[in-house]
Formats: sequence, structure tokens, C-alpha cells
Amino acid sequence: MASPSEAAVNVSHVGNKKKPVARYWDGQPEEGKDGNKAEKDVGQTEEAVQQKGPEAQKANKRKQDEDQIDAHRFISGKSDPFPGLAPIPEDRLQKFKRKDTTKKPRRQHYKLKDMITRSEEASEMAQKQAARFDLLLPEDAGFLEGDEDEDTCTISQEDISEAVDITSGSKYFNLKLNQFGPYRVDYSKTGRHLLLGGRRGHIACVDWVSKQLMCEINVMESVNDVKWLHSESMYAVAQKKWLHIYDSSGIELHCIRKFNDVLRMQFLPYHFLLATASATSFLQYLDVSVGKEVAAICTKTGRLDVMCQNPHNAIVHLGHHNGTVSLWSPNQKEALVKMLCHQGAVRSVTVDKTGTYMVTSGMDKKLKVYDIRAFKPLKSYFLPAGASCLSLSQRGLLSAATGDIVQVYRDVCSAPVTKPYMAHRVRGTVWGLHFCPFEDVLGVGHGDGFTSMLTPGAGEPNFDGLDSNPYRSAKQRQEWEVKALLEKVQPELISLDPTELGHVDRATFEQRHQDRVQALGFDPLAKEKFAPRYKKKGRSSAGNVEKRKKQVAHVDTRDEIKKTVADKMKKEKGWKMRENKAAVSPSQKSALDRFRK
Repeated sequence: MASPSEAAVNVSHVGNKKKPVARYWDGQPEEGKDGNKAEKDVGQTEEAVQQKGPEAQKANKRKQDEDQIDAHRFISGKSDPFPGLAPIPEDRLQKFKRKDTTKKPRRQHYKLKDMITRSEEASEMAQKQAARFDLLLPEDAGFLEGDEDEDTCTISQEDISEAVDITSGSKYFNLKLNQFGPYRVDYSKTGRHLLLGGRRGHIACVDWVSKQLMCEINVMESVNDVKWLHSESMYAVAQKKWLHIYDSSGIELHCIRKFNDVLRMQFLPYHFLLATASATSFLQYLDVSVGKEVAAICTKTGRLDVMCQNPHNAIVHLGHHNGTVSLWSPNQKEALVKMLCHQGAVRSVTVDKTGTYMVTSGMDKKLKVYDIRAFKPLKSYFLPAGASCLSLSQRGLLSAATGDIVQVYRDVCSAPVTKPYMAHRVRGTVWGLHFCPFEDVLGVGHGDGFTSMLTPGAGEPNFDGLDSNPYRSAKQRQEWEVKALLEKVQPELISLDPTELGHVDRATFEQRHQDRVQALGFDPLAKEKFAPRYKKKGRSSAGNVEKRKKQVAHVDTRDEIKKTVADKMKKEKGWKMRENKAAVSPSQKSALDRFRK
């Protein structure tokens, strides 16, 4: 009896008098009929290959493997019109370039050469992957654009909040806190948590995205500054007398009496250092991971109430009453750089995230932009009332507060500015400004409370989930904290140019080598190192090789010391003989004695 497929073929052949349409299931019975023949052909081919030799066998196997790979690669049987990986534009590759090519050493340093090669290959692969994955970051920073002949600084916050979506519109709000103001403001590193510190002792932690209050306390004394530490679970408060550490539920963890009269604070996240500037002219560093004071520097410049940090190299910038800005590191007791920026006292200082530009404002009512690489002023602007607070966003927007008016400027560092990008009036005198990371939000602390302003184009739209993840859970925060502690940068590595850490200071090395030669009496590097020959039966283990090296080194050192001592004794003997010859005995008279009186 014929199968259904064969019956279908016969019917189509009889009815249409045409050749039947080939189906993929029609060929299976024919292959089954001729299966013995195919197997016989394969067997004859294998016998012929075995008779030809091993080289033919390898060639046949290689051909079969290639056929299998091609069969898996091209299912349809057609060739790939776009073979290989997609090309990467050169400008995108340059965007993620990490370092230049390292000069490889001579032939004998083959291990170092191999390590440098592997490092460059890994860096190149990471650069290409980052350039390819850049397509997966669709978010872009958009700016506020007005209608034709409309100035963006005249657009109010209410109009912006009505024009945007509900989620973005809810980020504009006001907190009326007129009893304990004015307020200092600080956002956490992830940008999700807000810390408020009132001048009259009021402290509040808020998850401002969900509008949930984490804790609220009153310390019953004046508060000068507040600052988040490495995570949103701890924060520092500079109170009237001492420095206090609290957790996110308002419980006091520490009271550090060594840090007294603190006015301003900055936290270095990758070093776990809390830098404080006091009214007694002291700049102090606290390692929050171990609770130890790292450095205490007396700047001898009077009251320190203007402070900021350079995010690129962790250098602290201090503004002084004589118009200078000084740069400090915990490794030196003197200022690294002193710059005369204003004719009057410095009111505020801020540095962009790349560490290239510094913006200062002074009592002379001027706003100046400096290039920190050359320590030269680039631009200078005149503000009618001067700026009391400054803050730079992740995308380069500059906010300046003059009295109760907050003005935001765009492209201050790259092009001359004639008018502000945005402007907003608050209810009291501004006391603190801070841009929220990864959000188009500017937090303003003033005498009547707190205001959250919408500033389009201020925040970085794409965040690094392994470094600062605004949506991380408690478990992810704990894992990140452990990794950050393991990767903590030591304070000894803080310098003006971080790229110098990979270079060798040849002058210092040569000076130390000369001191060592003078102390030992011989040059320990002049002779080639002893290389023990290989021994069998386990006598060339690492421990035995080191013992033999030490024995030979002790013998060489003993010979050098003996030789040095012999030369020294010989010199002393010669000096004594000269002294004996020069000394004349009293019984022996000279012909010149008659001239003596």
C-alpha cells in the first residue's frame, strides 16, 4: 500500500500531467533506498584514504570539518552578504581610547614584553566592545529650546513642569521650611537620596524620587555643613563644636572631637576620605573606612569657608580672603599651587568632572574660568551682585546664585556667554547649590526651605551600573561596598597629575643608589647577580635556590667589606706615618730656631 505522500504525488501527476512539486519529505524514502549505496561509497572512500596515508586522512577530516562549519553557518545555503564583525567608526573608537601604545623592552625581558602585549590586547578589546555597546545607550541629553525669538531664561519652572511628562514634572517641587533655615544641600553619589541641613539644627534625609522621608532630627545646635559618605547609609554633619557621623535612621554613630569648628566638607569617594576645612585654618582628612585621621594641615590662611574638590585627581581647592585659591594634597604640608584669582575675597569655587576647568567668584563681582592644566584664566564675566554659590553639572552647566536669584549658564568653559540659559527666583537667600547626578535637577537650599529646579541637559543620561546605580537594591549596595573597599585608593597616591604614578623617577632612584653606595662602601649593582645552576632530584626547589643565592651574596658582601676595611686601614696607616714625620721631637733642634723669640 502506498504511503500518503506517494499517493499525493501520484494524484498530482495524473491530474495535471506535470512533474510533481518536490517536497522535503519526498526525498527521504529515496535516500532510504539508496542508503546502502551511499554507505558503500563512504566505506570505499575511507578505505582509499587509509591506503593513501595519514596526510590524506588529515586533509579529508579537515574538509569534513569545514563542510560542517559551513553547514551550520549558512542554513539557507547562501553566502553571508556581511561577513565578519560590523566595522566600527574611527571617531567612536577614539571616544573610548584608554592609553597610547607602550614601548616594549629589549629581547631579554620576554616576560615583561608578553605582559605588555596581553595588556594592550585586553585594552583594545575593551575599547572595541565599549564602542559597539555605545549603540545600546539610546538616551541623550536634551536642552531647553524656546520658540522663535523666545529667550529660554524667561521660561518659568511651572511652564516647564506642565510641558514635560508626569514623572519629570514631579521633580519640580518646593519644601517650605522657614523655621530652621537657611539650608545646605547634598545629593548622594547615585543621585537618589537628598540630605538637608538647616542652619538652626534641622537635618533631614529624603528619598526625593519617591518623596519618602528616611529620617528627620534636630541636633539642637547650629549646623555648618552636611555631606553624604560612601553610601546613603551614613552621612557627616559639621556642627557647632565637633564633627558628628549619623546613619540613615538618624542614630548618632560617632562624635569626633579632633575635628572641631568645621565649616565645609568634601568626601573623596574612591579614597574613602572626608576632607574638612575649619575656622581655625586647619585642613584635616578622615579615613572613614578605619576611622583614622590621615593628615592635619595648618594652612595659616585664616578662616576656611570656601572649599571644593577636583573629581579627576582628588585635589582639594580652598578659597581665601586675600583672593587666592590654593590646591592641597594630604601628602604635603604646603600648598601644591597658589593662584591669585580675585582682587577681593573668594566667595565660591567649583571644578568640572574632567578636572580641566575651575570656576571662581569673588567679592570683586567677577566670575572667572581657569584652565587648571596651565593655571591661566580663560574668561572673565561681570555679575552685578556677584555670585555667592557655584555648582557645575555633569554636562557642563554652571549654576550661580546671586541673592535670591539662581541663574544657569550653558557652555561657559568653551564659548563666551552673553545671557543665562535659565533663571529662577526663590523665596529666600540662597545658601547651597548642588546638581543631582544623572538627573536634570538642580537642588537649591535657601532661607525659606528647599527648591528642586528642572534644568534640561544638566545630568548624564547614561550611568554605569557597576559604579553608581540609582536603582540598586540593598544586596547590590552591600556587594558594591565590599568591592569598593577592596579597590580603595591610598591617600599617598593623590597628586596633581595622576598619570605620573606609572613613571619611574630616575633622579630619585639615582640619588638613593648613590646614598646606598656610600653607606655600604661598594656598588651592589655593579656585579651581575648570581644565577645558580639547575640540580636534579628536587634540589632546585624555590627554597634551595634562594638559600644558595643568599650564601653567595653573603660571601661576596664579606669579601667586599674585607677589602673596604683593608683599604681604610691602609689609608689611616699612611696618614699616621705622615703625621709622625711632620712632628719634630723637642730634643732635635732646627736651624730656624734662632729666629724664635
